[in-house]
Amino acid sequence: MAFDRPGSGGAMNQINVTPLVDVMLVLLVIFMVTAPILQQGVPVDLPRAELGPLEGNDVPLVVSLTRAGDLYLNDEKLTRADLVSRLGAVAAERADESVYVRADESLPYGEVVSVMAAIRKAGIRNVGMVTQLPSGAG
Repeated sequence: MAFDRPGSGGAMNQINVTPLVDVMLVLLVIFMVTAPILQQGVPVDLPRAELGPLEGNDVPLVVSLTRAGDLYLNDEKLTRADLVSRLGAVAAERADESVYVRADESLPYGEVVSVMAAIRKAGIRNVGMVTQLPSGAG
């Protein structure tokens, strides 16, 4: 318990905020360290492009192609047939759904195009590509 001044015998009517600030700073450091770890997905080396990110409201569907040729829908590994059936169900539900393709830049062009064709075969008409900004850009 804190006291107002020596010898007065009365309790201090102010809150000691030092422990509160200490705890809040520790929590801030923990969140700063863990936030980038939580946002990692499938590791893909993206090609560079001059355009900035697109504006959007919903969580997008992202098809990722890794260097090893693995195929992911968001963070779930799928085969090409499973991808077509899953996206076909999405297209039947929402005809205007967009799908974004993240492909490793070392993949052959034909492989990326064949995945985009599979997406179109599933009934998705809005297909976009995900790229990185050049290292010198904003």
